[in-house]
Amino acid sequence: MPGKNMRITVLTDNIESNGLTGEWGLSFYIEYHGRKLLLDAGQSGVFAENAEKLGLSLADVDFAVLSHAHYDHADGMSVFLDRNSRAKLWLQESCRENCYRVKEGRMKYIGIRKGMLEKYRDRLVCVRGDQELDEGIRLIAHHTAGLEKAGRREKMFLKQDDGWITDSFTHEQSLVLECGDGIVILNSCSHGGADNIIREVSAEYPGRRVLAMIGGFHLHNKDDDYIRAFAEKLRHTGVGQIYTGHCTGDNGFRILSRELGGMVHQLRVGLEIDF
Repeated sequence: MPGKNMRITVLTDNIESNGLTGEWGLSFYIEYHGRKLLLDAGQSGVFAENAEKLGLSLADVDFAVLSHAHYDHADGMSVFLDRNSRAKLWLQESCRENCYRVKEGRMKYIGIRKGMLEKYRDRLVCVRGDQELDEGIRLIAHHTAGLEKAGRREKMFLKQDDGWITDSFTHEQSLVLECGDGIVILNSCSHGGADNIIREVSAEYPGRRVLAMIGGFHLHNKDDDYIRAFAEKLRHTGVGQIYTGHCTGDNGFRILSRELGGMVHQLRVGLEIDF
């Protein structure tokens, strides 16, 4: 990647390509000024198989980051932690094995595989709020109040010792990379709202342009009117480019592309994004 500040390679997404395997989930391999990061690992070892086919070494990763506490981003991390003996896994302190959603009138578990956090506890770095990982690399937690409204809309809940509470996504975080006078934001499902996330991160980087927002936007279960209104919210953030897939869904991507034009790009396994 001569002359480039960073390269982001999609290791897992719903859309497979060029002999690489897809699955419901996301995983990104990030090369940034000589450092290597893994953001999420999908729900299985598929990301590792794809990395090998692409010639990307998981053993060379310096930092692993978990975007939030759902199985389709977390469960492949056991494969990563077994193959890489040195990198720590950075996650929000509120990440627990307790995420559920209502499906067909019943609570369905959608969280991190039970026992994984205990098994790898010596490899975890649990942070509270924002955290600098290295020069130009930060984790930004949610600063937006009232995100339990999104949890209620999505019928997502957290199991507590004394019952259930609505998920307000305190376990979700963005990975932010500085790039010249701009920034690139990655947030794999954007449960807190991609427009909210762009505003949250922008507030921490006054005067910096958001070059790109990368990740899923959880539109696969939304109607057309909701998606069109969401597209307008994204437009008003001033974000430069959008790379989206996974939980955005086919219809969500089509409408975003129609409303926002050429700034919207489809994620797929093997895609390389250079800055």
